[in-house]
Amino acid sequence: MSEKTCEAVWNNCLKLIQDNVSPQSFKTWFDPIKPIKLENKVLTIQVPSQFFYEWLEEHYVTLLKKALKTELGTGSRLEYNIIVENSSNSANPYVVNLPGSTNSKADNQNVGVPLNLSNNIKNPFIIPGIKKLNIDSNLNANLTFDNFIEGDCNRLARSAGYAVANKPGGTSFNPLMIFSDTGLGKTHLVQAIGNMIKQNSKNKVVLYVPVEKFINQFVDSVRNNSNQDFMNFYQHVDVLIVDDVQFLENKQKTQEIFFTIFNHLHQLGKQIILTSDRAPKDLKGMDERLLSRFKWGLSADLQTPDFETRLAILEHMMYADGINLSRDVVEYVAHNINTNIRELQGALVSLLAQSSLNRKEVTLDLAKQILKNFVKNSSREISIEFIQKLVCDYFTIPVELVKSKTRKREIVQARQISMFYAKDLTKSSLKTIGMHFGGRDHSTVIHACQTVNDLIETDKKFKSDIEEIGKRIKINLV
Repeated sequence: MSEKTCEAVWNNCLKLIQDNVSPQSFKTWFDPIKPIKLENKVLTIQVPSQFFYEWLEEHYVTLLKKALKTELGTGSRLEYNIIVENSSNSANPYVVNLPGSTNSKADNQNVGVPLNLSNNIKNPFIIPGIKKLNIDSNLNANLTFDNFIEGDCNRLARSAGYAVANKPGGTSFNPLMIFSDTGLGKTHLVQAIGNMIKQNSKNKVVLYVPVEKFINQFVDSVRNNSNQDFMNFYQHVDVLIVDDVQFLENKQKTQEIFFTIFNHLHQLGKQIILTSDRAPKDLKGMDERLLSRFKWGLSADLQTPDFETRLAILEHMMYADGINLSRDVVEYVAHNINTNIRELQGALVSLLAQSSLNRKEVTLDLAKQILKNFVKNSSREISIEFIQKLVCDYFTIPVELVKSKTRKREIVQARQISMFYAKDLTKSSLKTIGMHFGGRDHSTVIHACQTVNDLIETDKKFKSDIEEIGKRIKINLV
């Protein structure tokens, strides 16, 4: 038949297909197809890649056959013409002709089944000469949800991670991206997700890989002319966890291969979990197509843990290691080591090491001496600004509000408590204290102190708050 007849047949097929798929799917998977020839009821169509061919065969072969049968009748067949980039720079792209499958699952029989090296897929994690039958997840079994302490700083990310762990690929959190500064628990959380999936679904292939290792594997595959093996391996994973994707910045070729793997897994409903040291919108030197896919699911941040969460983390560490420290020491560490969780752990290890070596009980004075390299300005005079910040942190309100004119009950109370401790613990005059609270006069400070004293006598909850705040302030004094 003529080329025009070939195009006419394909255009009629497209009309039927368009009625049976979403506009986005049609644009993605059928617009790029070109009809090549039609001979003896065999329609040959050209598709842009091997992956494209596999996706059509996996998801749309029944619809394609139905459309073709409607146009050409019984006995019609489909063949694919695939453009393949040659690995040699001097050669032009070439084409491969493949017949259409009669089985819509023909190219996906291994998905969800642990890979065995007896097949032709090479495992980039295996060192040549070392036999290893199954994929190692590369997960640390000690990083679980049980020892990931929940707090306001991580509640959203932890809840989303738990949902993904219970239903990988089956939630709207795909991909799930966890981002934060260093040392706040990104790796712990994503590995906890992986460990829980492995525990719940024995047959799922879960793989954790730092992005640096992924990059190195890709470079090796280019050097060894084994790109397809590298890509095939990753495309057979059910849950892919990639740590520190920010290191993909400005690595165009690696981004391209990762984009292909990402698309393949996502379109098969496989779970993708990523970590980064910043939000997707702040990643630079990243392909826009890849960035847009990072934003498909949920991006959740981990923030610096508050005092209560730091306290809970320390207590959990102590319990796990069978350690017992006095409450004032633990509170001192929790209050002063406030940057990240790794420093908390380091401070605790230092205390125990020094205590063991010197055979001394860890007192508050000893803790202050040992942790002087961890704690910034641990020996300092208390300031009104510091009291304001600590009181506002306790009540979870911005410092600016206690300096404002607002008369909301909770703000007034925080303001009065701050004034009370400023008078009690600093050498500042009443006038100076008032100036630090939006230019109020000395009579306001006197009234605030009297109100606090009265409430201590009559309100048990208020008294408890005052004592806790006082403890937190005084623990910073030498």
